Amino acid sequence: MSVEPVEEVQRTPLVTTLAAAATYFSVAPGVRLNVRSGPGTGYPIVKSLPEGSRVQIHCQAPGTQVTGPYGTTTIWDNIASGQYVSDAYVNTGSDGYIRQRCS
Repeated sequence: MSVEPVEEVQRTPLVTTLAAAATYFSVAPGVRLNVRSGPGTGYPIVKSLPEGSRVQIHCQAPGTQVTGPYGTTTIWDNIASGQYVSDAYVNTGSDGYIRQRCS
């Protein structure tokens, strides 16, 4: 009986694969976007994103209605822990939810 060599398969760590698959969305051109601690204009501003920013959306939540370059919406995008921006300023290509709702 002969044994043939087996080609070794290189495995990519899951974390690297997920990071590579991350999708970023553009903030409206010419806008310095306020980032708030919750999904609404009543929450404190925690920082501002500079013009030309791109954001990764982790989940989305209903909140204060806002009108911006991409329409009027009550959808708020969670871009990091305790950081939300109005979807009216993020070019997601949709008027509805594109991610799961934040829990």
